[in-house]
Amino acid sequence: MPLSRLIAGAAERELRLRIGRAAVSEWQAEHGGFTPEELAAARAEMATADAEYLGGAGADAA
Repeated sequence: MPLSRLIAGAAERELRLRIGRAAVSEWQAEHGGFTPEELAAARAEMATADAEYLGGAGADAA
């Protein structure tokens, strides 16, 4: 993979993270911080999605 493609991908990832963090901060400023229960539910949902994605990717590779 060319170095320029790696750099572009890293820059895009960083930009997406910054935009996402700004959106979360804005939402929390308006609505208050997330509760521990909300954070736990989000983490569980993300773990499930990751497991489904990684399980699907592994099945495609086989």
